[in-house]
Amino acid sequence: MTLSPKLKLTAAALMTVFAIIPAAAQKYRLPGQHTEQTQNLLANQVNVGRTLSVDHTIDYLNYAEEQEPEGDIYDAGWNSDRVNCYAGLAVPDRVVITGLDNYCMPHPGYVTSPYGYRKRFRRMHKGVDLKLNVGDTIRAAFDGRVRLTKYEARGYGKYVVVRHTNDLETVYGHLSRFLVEPGTYVKAGTPIALGGNTGRSTGPHLHFETRYMGYAINPMAIFDFANQTTHTDTYTFDKRTYTKARNYSPAANAEYAKAYNSSNSAKAAHRSSSKATGKSGRGKSVKVRKGDTLSQIAARNGTTVKKLCRLNGLKTTSKLQIGQNIKVK
Repeated sequence: MTLSPKLKLTAAALMTVFAIIPAAAQKYRLPGQHTEQTQNLLANQVNVGRTLSVDHTIDYLNYAEEQEPEGDIYDAGWNSDRVNCYAGLAVPDRVVITGLDNYCMPHPGYVTSPYGYRKRFRRMHKGVDLKLNVGDTIRAAFDGRVRLTKYEARGYGKYVVVRHTNDLETVYGHLSRFLVEPGTYVKAGTPIALGGNTGRSTGPHLHFETRYMGYAINPMAIFDFANQTTHTDTYTFDKRTYTKARNYSPAANAEYAKAYNSSNSAKAAHRSSSKATGKSGRGKSVKVRKGDTLSQIAARNGTTVKKLCRLNGLKTTSKLQIGQNIKVK
C-alpha cells in the first residue's frame, strides 16, 4: 500500500513526538519549593508503632500502683488479734522508714517511764509512758488504719493498734474509751481514744509503742518528747540498734515536765473557778477552711467528732461549707 504524501508527513510527525516524550519524562523535576515541602513531610513522619508502645502503658500503671500502698501494707497479719502479728515472717536487718514529717504527738504529756528493762518487774518495757489525766484525748501518730481495738485485763487494758502508711505500727495502752473501730482510716492527729488507767497500770498514763514488723523500737529514737516533735523525717531501723534512744535528755524531759504541770495546774484552777461561780465559760466557734473535715477540726481544737456533731446538730457524714461556723466548745 502506497501512502499519500500528506499521510507520510503526519506519520513522520507522530514518530517525532513519541521519540521526544521519553526524553522529556526523564528530565522532569518538581519545582524547588515543592521538593523542600516533600522532604520535610517525610522527615516529620512519626513511627506509630513506637508511639503506641505497650511498655509505656505498663509503666504508667505500675506508677499508679506505687502511689497507693495500702493494698500491700494491710496484708500481713491483718486479721490477727495479737500486738505482734508478724511472728515467723522474715524481717530485714536494716531498712529506712520515711514519712516521719507527717506526724502528731499522741499526747503532749512528758515521759514518766522510759523504754527499757525493768528490774522491778523483771521484764522489758517495750514503750514509753506519758503523763495524762483520765479522759485526755489520744491521737493517731501518723496516717494509717486501725488494726485492733481490744481489752487485756492483765496487760495493756484497753488498747488500740494502728498500722501506718510508713510501715510502722503504733500501740496505745491503758485507755478508758475507744473513739475508733478496727478498719477505720485515720490521719495523723485524728482522736482515736481517751486516756485512762485500765489493765496493769499503777496510775493514769498512756503506754505508747512504735513497732516495725513486730520489733518494738524505742519511741525515743523517733520522737523527741521534750520538744514535742520527731527527731528527723526518716528513721533507719537496724536490728542491732532499734532499742537505743536518740539524743534523749532526762534534764530536758524534767524541764518539759515542769512546764506541762504548770500549764495543767492553771487549767485545772480555771475549771474549778468556773464550777464554783456557776460559769462554764463562753462558747467557742471556728470557721471551716478549704479542705476541712470534722476530724481535722476536732484534732485542731482538742475535741472529738462526736462532740462536734452534738454541739452543731451535725452527722458524721454532713458536708461542711467553707466559711461555716462550727462550735467547738
